[in-house]
Amino acid sequence: MRVSVFTEPHRGASYDDQLRFARRVEETGFEGFFRADHYRSMGDDPGLPGPTDAWLTLAALARETSRIRLGTLVSSATFRLPGPLAVLVAQVDQMSGGRVELGLGAGWYEREHTAYGIPFPPVAERFDRLAEQLEIITGLWRTPAGETFSFAGQHYQLLDAPALPKPVQRPGPPVIVGGRGPKRTPELAARYADEFNLPFKSVAETAAAYDRVREACDRTGRAESGRPPLVLSAGVVVAVGRTDAQAQRRAAPLHVKSALPPEEPVIGSPAQLVDRLGEFAAIGATRVHLRLIDFDDLDHLELIAAEVLPQLDGTR
Repeated sequence: MRVSVFTEPHRGASYDDQLRFARRVEETGFEGFFRADHYRSMGDDPGLPGPTDAWLTLAALARETSRIRLGTLVSSATFRLPGPLAVLVAQVDQMSGGRVELGLGAGWYEREHTAYGIPFPPVAERFDRLAEQLEIITGLWRTPAGETFSFAGQHYQLLDAPALPKPVQRPGPPVIVGGRGPKRTPELAARYADEFNLPFKSVAETAAAYDRVREACDRTGRAESGRPPLVLSAGVVVAVGRTDAQAQRRAAPLHVKSALPPEEPVIGSPAQLVDRLGEFAAIGATRVHLRLIDFDDLDHLELIAAEVLPQLDGTR
């Protein structure tokens, strides 16, 4: 089981907070540091000092770390045009020496769009745009050096793009598609992604989503095309402690009213987290992204590194 840490800086974190945390993630043996890509908090708390741009932050972290994977879960297709996003991610991949992953979704949080003047089309159009973005970004990265890439879609048109710069990872950084959608999400993952992620749901719900994406892979002929199988991953909300009281204190932010849909957290001991990860492994997950809330709580990170990671194959 590969284990990364997932963070939510929109709850309130400066770049320095994220740098300190990412360095400790690397030092304690986790595989990667991933962050949400949002421009405002999801509750009444303003999330001081305010939002930090995900890709600007990851570019800086790329120069301040040496081993961990870095990426988004997930960037919204409404935030950036696909051509410049392909350039941006390829550059950060170069800056990191080939350690970047792009999580990309349709976008869902209308409040952050209206707050910053970002267009928020209806859900069907957002998924149409996501599909075009995935085709464009992966197409630009895969275009051989010296050739150009063109695309004529309903929402985006590219003409003779030089498809530069090239990322270090070839044919491109791993692409993560995830979410709870029962139809279009599995198909987009099957066609374009390297990893499918279901965030913060029960083992049973995750298993059902994995079945849907496996069916989509069969339907779209992924194996016949020679592409490797999708990595199946799960997001897990974590609040563990050396005592039950410590775990409950860490879980307190989970009870604050939020725009997030219902989640299935692990609240308790490190052993309970090991058991839950074993359940995810049994349904086919080979990677998990553990969501930790408090950037100042390095002890939480260190507890998981000391008492959970050694019990999982492939973490160190």
